[in-house]
Parts: sequence; structure tokens; C-alpha cells
Amino acid sequence: MTGSSHDPADRTVRAVAAAAEAGRERGLAVTEPVVLYDVFSVVVHLAPSPVVVRVPTVLPVGSTLETQAAGQREEIAVVEWLAAQGCPVVVPSPLVAAEPVERDGFSMTFWQWADHRPPAEPDWTADTAPVADLHLAMRDYAGPLRFLPFLSDVPAAFGMLATRPDLIEAADLDRAQREWEVLAPVVTTSDGLLAEFGEAEIQPVHGDSPTYNLIKTPEGPLYSDFELACLGPIEWDLTLLEPAAVAAYTERAGRLGLRAPDERLLRVMEATRMLQVVAVLSMVPQLPMMAEALKVPLGHWRSRPFAGGLGS
Repeated sequence: MTGSSHDPADRTVRAVAAAAEAGRERGLAVTEPVVLYDVFSVVVHLAPSPVVVRVPTVLPVGSTLETQAAGQREEIAVVEWLAAQGCPVVVPSPLVAAEPVERDGFSMTFWQWADHRPPAEPDWTADTAPVADLHLAMRDYAGPLRFLPFLSDVPAAFGMLATRPDLIEAADLDRAQREWEVLAPVVTTSDGLLAEFGEAEIQPVHGDSPTYNLIKTPEGPLYSDFELACLGPIEWDLTLLEPAAVAAYTERAGRLGLRAPDERLLRVMEATRMLQVVAVLSMVPQLPMMAEALKVPLGHWRSRPFAGGLGS
């Protein structure tokens, strides 16, 4: 039995049990595990210990325990380095070894508990400005990272969707595949990106919208979930944001001496991100709730012309 069981309730129960037992095996007191989040990962607070375990459960086509663990090791290395530079990040738990743990078909990581107190109304514009500081810090990270590696999952996802007309209409899949044919030569390798965007800078980035992964605590905000940390253009971290938020980032970047986001490259990254959204339909058998959750972004994608054209 693997961590990608298609029964969400059973999968959550097994993930919580695996996290609790793995914690106890490492000497942690675990009497009241609390699920903090349960979508693509089950995130469990091993109360009363100040430890949170993230257990990926809904996985891309072709994912294995080995590929998960490799990505988790990269994430831990990035976060430990950022913490050493004084960056506000959620750090691996100091109570256990900072390494992925495999148990019962899951690969999980252990993090220090943070007193998360989300505001009633997030201020996406204010929260995006300091992403420039994060990018400035990440520029100097020299550890091994791959270039937008998660985009390699897109063709396999589209291939799976081609066999599941119940998940996507043929016209939608045809459009997605045609857009991917245009974008893939540019967005899947650093050479391809720089050939089209000669002024772009490739650097370590968060990889999964840092604005939306900012945890508010009484001591201040902390960046979390670097599981998709990679090499890429800073524009990738600014997708799915309103113009005011991008403008706030641009103003802060200018103060730090960083380049402003390139509008054309941002459009291409936005178009690529939307194809990722289409690809997530391949995960609906693992996470049925996503079928409803994806209706709004997919409707937005359908309603607008292809925004990733490579013309000026």
C-alpha cells in the first residue's frame, strides 16, 4: 500500500498514524496529533511536542518515494541555509534529524511548530513586497537545485488525461496541449528561457508562490513550504497575483537594487502556471474535491485568449 491511495479519508488516517508513530520512534511525545491541513499533503502537529510533520499524499503521475525524498532533501538544505542567513523561515525541527523519513508508504519531513495566526483578511499586496527580500537572500544559495523541475510532470499529466474524458473535455485538453507545445521549449530549460528572454536572470526561487505560503505568527511572518524550491526566473514566484501586488514587489525590488519583473516573461510564466492548473486535473482521482475547486481557475483560463504568446 502506498501513500497515494485514492480513498482520501483512509489516506489521511494512515498519514496521521504514520507521522505519529515516526515521531514516537524518534523520542517525541505524541498524544494528541492534530491535522492542520489536508489537501495535497497532510500536515500534522504532533501535540504536545512543538513539531509539525508534512506528509505528501496527493502526488503527480510517476512520483516515487525516491523522487519525493530527493526533493525533500533539497528543501531542507535550502531552508537551513536561509535560516543561517537570518531569513524568516519555518525551520526543520531541532528535536529530530533534519532528513526525510519513510514510513508506511509515505515520505515525510519534520518541522518546528509555528504559532500560526492567520489574519481575517490577508493583505496580498503588502505580503508580496518582502518577497523581493527573499529573492535577494536566495540569490546567494549555491546548493544543487534544478530548473523548474515540476514542469516535467505536465506531459505525463496530459497523457493521463487523454485516457480520462470524464476529467476534461477534449477541446480543453487539445488547447492545453497546443499551448504546451509553444511554451515547453522556453520554460523547461534555462537555455531555452535565456534564448527567448536574454535579460532574464536564473536564480534560486521559492517555486510555489511565497506570498501564499507566508505564515503569520506573533513574532512576525515566516516563509514556509519550500518543497518546490528550484532555479528559475523571479517572475515564476509572482504568478497568480494582482497587478497591485506585483507593483509592490517591483517598488521594493528597486529599493534593493534588484531588477523589476519583466512583463512579457511574467505573462509567459502565468500561462505556464495555468497549464499546471489543467495538469492538476490528473490528480482528481486521488483528491475528488479538486474537481470543484478547479472550476473557477479553469473557467478563467477558458475565458481568455492564450496569454503566453512569445511575441512582444
